[in-house]
Amino acid sequence: MFKKFSSEEVTGQNQVKASVQRKIRQNIADEYPDLEPLLDEMLPKKSPLIVAKCQNHINLVVVNNVPLFFNVRDGPYMPTLRLLHQYPGIMKKFRVDRGAIKFVLAGANIMCPGLTSAGGNLDEEVPADSPVAIMAEGKEHALAIGYTKMSAKDIKSINKGIGVDNMHYLNDGLWKTLHLD
Repeated sequence: MFKKFSSEEVTGQNQVKASVQRKIRQNIADEYPDLEPLLDEMLPKKSPLIVAKCQNHINLVVVNNVPLFFNVRDGPYMPTLRLLHQYPGIMKKFRVDRGAIKFVLAGANIMCPGLTSAGGNLDEEVPADSPVAIMAEGKEHALAIGYTKMSAKDIKSINKGIGVDNMHYLNDGLWKTLHLD
């Protein structure tokens, strides 16, 4: 999704009204309850919150020129990997085995066998169509953020096909975008 992303893909940036800002904050708080005490620090009420509209129906939530969250077509807000590395406990986690790491870092979707094999691990409570952090076997930080295609129970039982859509991964265009000007 963000493989070749650059600031040139931003088609428009708007500072949002206070009511829209409250709605975004509330959506993020609902999606990530562990993040609620930190929201005032992350999305200060006095700082202007900017929504940058990008190609392919992607919206970036930007504070102080730093992209913090993104969503696609009014879907759930997902943190950027930089934010997830600062606050690692905010998302449900799936872990891929060592064999899948190089493919995930190349932007490939996460296949069910990579999650269910010996090195992989699933959070059983994750339903379909949920944002998840993709961890690597033996590493402490997330290497990708994805969107589940099926529930964790289905991934375990079916064990075939794409389990998680890879949305954002280390060294993609969004990772390299430190600031939006």
